[in-house]
Amino acid sequence: MSRHAGFLAAIVAATVIAHTGTLGGAGSTISGTVTNTGQAPAANALVYIQEVPGTFPPGAPVEMDQRGMKFIPQLLPVVAGTTVRFLNSDPSPHNVFSPDYEKYDLGTWQQGQTKEYTFPECAKPPCVYTQLCKVHVEMDGYVAVLQNPYSAVTDKKGHYEIANVPPGSYTLAAWYASRTRRYKAQPKPVRVDASEPATVDLVLAR
Repeated sequence: MSRHAGFLAAIVAATVIAHTGTLGGAGSTISGTVTNTGQAPAANALVYIQEVPGTFPPGAPVEMDQRGMKFIPQLLPVVAGTTVRFLNSDPSPHNVFSPDYEKYDLGTWQQGQTKEYTFPECAKPPCVYTQLCKVHVEMDGYVAVLQNPYSAVTDKKGHYEIANVPPGSYTLAAWYASRTRRYKAQPKPVRVDASEPATVDLVLAR
C-alpha cells in the first residue's frame, strides 16, 4: 500500500470511529441535499449538528494534502483538539498559513515533508480556518473546527450523509465558501430516531 493510500485509509477509519460517538444507544442517519438559493447543488459544503450533549475527545490525526496545486480535501471538518498533518505531495515547495483566529504560519517545506497544527477549541463552532499558501496564492482550503464529530461534506450533487447519530433532538446547519464569499443555511431542527433515518434539505444564502 502506498503512503498516500495508507493515509486515506487512516482518515476513513478515524472518521468511522469518530462518528460512532461517545453517547449510548443505537445510532441512525441524517441525510439530504444542500442547494444554493437558485436550487443548484452545493458541492463541498459542510453540514453539521450544531451541538450534541457531552464532551468529545479530539479525533485521531488527519491529513490535508497539497497535491496538484490544491488542498485535498479542500474542506476538512475536525473536532476541537484534533491535529492536522499538512503533506506536500508536489515537486515544488509549499507553505501553509491561516489569517483566521489565532493565526499561524507553518513555514515552507519540500515534497514528501509534513507540518502539523493542532486546532484548539473555539467559542462558537464552526470555527473555519482558511488555509493558504504564500508560494501559490491561487491555492485555498478550509479546516472547520466543530464541537462534535457528527458532520459531513457534500458530494458533487450536493448530497450528504451523517451516520451513527445518537437518538435525540438537534439543530442541523450548513456552511459553504467560495473564493470571495461565505454562505450559511438557515439551521433546521431534526429529530433522530434509532429506528428511522432522518432527511433534511438545506438551502444556502449569504
